[in-house]
Amino acid sequence: MEEGHVHGWDDPRMPTVTGLRNRGVPPEALLDFCTKIGIVKANSECQLAYLEACIRENLNENAERAMAVLEPLKVTLTNYEGEEWLDAAVHPLKPELGTRKIAFSNVVYIDKSDFALVPPPKYQRLKPDGYVRLKGAYIIHCDEVVTDENGEVVELKCSYVPESRSSSDTSGIKVKGTIQWVDGKTGVDAEIRKYGVLLKDAEYAGQDFGERMNLDSEHIFHGKAEPYLAESEDGKAFQLMRVGYYKKCKDDKGGLVLSEIVSLKDNFNK
Repeated sequence: MEEGHVHGWDDPRMPTVTGLRNRGVPPEALLDFCTKIGIVKANSECQLAYLEACIRENLNENAERAMAVLEPLKVTLTNYEGEEWLDAAVHPLKPELGTRKIAFSNVVYIDKSDFALVPPPKYQRLKPDGYVRLKGAYIIHCDEVVTDENGEVVELKCSYVPESRSSSDTSGIKVKGTIQWVDGKTGVDAEIRKYGVLLKDAEYAGQDFGERMNLDSEHIFHGKAEPYLAESEDGKAFQLMRVGYYKKCKDDKGGLVLSEIVSLKDNFNK
């Protein structure tokens, strides 16, 4: 699909319906898109972001929620002992779906992007001597940063605030940042695939497609995910909280694969 535009349905550059289905795009979202753009006899174009907005709107209403991290960073909670099970909503807009269980122990993984050794101004995620809330769990404080011989951060040693459990927080500590996480003992390995536009330089629409091919359109991460994702049926769509909308599938060896359907951010100007 060309960056920035969706071509007429008879255009050979238009992806097939089968291809969109395999990507995880709900058919209801395509029908909604077709209804909104209308039908014209002449070839016409509209913004790709319009289609993505229809997909995102459908998935926001229907996709269950779960947590995963693309680039895992180990966090050891030095003052936490044992383990417990936390309740998390399957879908915040549909309480009738109930809750799912999430394990919590003294080792969790957060995303590398949610920690900054030298944070910019007004940074609201985790930093040295800073606080952040783990989604649906506790507030933690970063006590020590462990680096390797190259200066890369490989582990954070933190302490958790016992009185700060979500929905029953009596700690009195106010934090602005809330981040996703995966339990270190029960989390599963996941191949997470993010996609960019297939064709670049949309302003030069007359260029040959071979010249405009984005050879860096797929990015594969070896991340961690909560078991709820691995245990769900293949083809199911999820909102990975703070990450995007993804379709669950398996690789040739049965491993968990999470393939991006559409990003979480909506850049369409309604």
